[in-house]
Amino acid sequence: MKHVLSALVSNQPGVLAQISGMLASRAFNIDSLAVGETETPEFSRITFVINGDEKLDQVRKQLEKIVTVVKVLDFSGQEFVERDLMLAKVQAVAGPQRSEIKELANIFRGKIVDVSPNHVMVEISGPERKIEAFIDLMRPYGILELVRTGRIALLRSDATTVDITGIGSPAPTAEAT
Repeated sequence: MKHVLSALVSNQPGVLAQISGMLASRAFNIDSLAVGETETPEFSRITFVINGDEKLDQVRKQLEKIVTVVKVLDFSGQEFVERDLMLAKVQAVAGPQRSEIKELANIFRGKIVDVSPNHVMVEISGPERKIEAFIDLMRPYGILELVRTGRIALLRSDATTVDITGIGSPAPTAEAT
């Protein structure tokens, strides 16, 4: 079963390495990963998707023992909004083929963000299944390059996932003298 996990962490070097190392040591593969600063610059939110089993709750608790990790939430079984961003460079010479690709991009609420004589670059964001469906439709045209961000997600509830207003700045690191 796929699990979408969200970790609120102190915005410090090495946090991602600690988390990915801990998951790898327990034989969990990360299917998707996105990291970014939160509304408070001292913290980042890491959203990752892993295939897991009954040991996942234990792993979540072990992740929270890492000093720089504030909270880890498993969104599975809860209402949440997720998005993935994709850029695809698709083979398209001027003419009907290019018009078809533009029309499909519009249907998927995407947009053409770059045009050259031989290709167009399409940007699409949305749930993973939407991105996958668009990719499948573009394959016959010839996908030259493709990149995706990894999933980001937030719970749909009115409450914030973690109230970080009461959490102080990360502890200062020791400086070399």
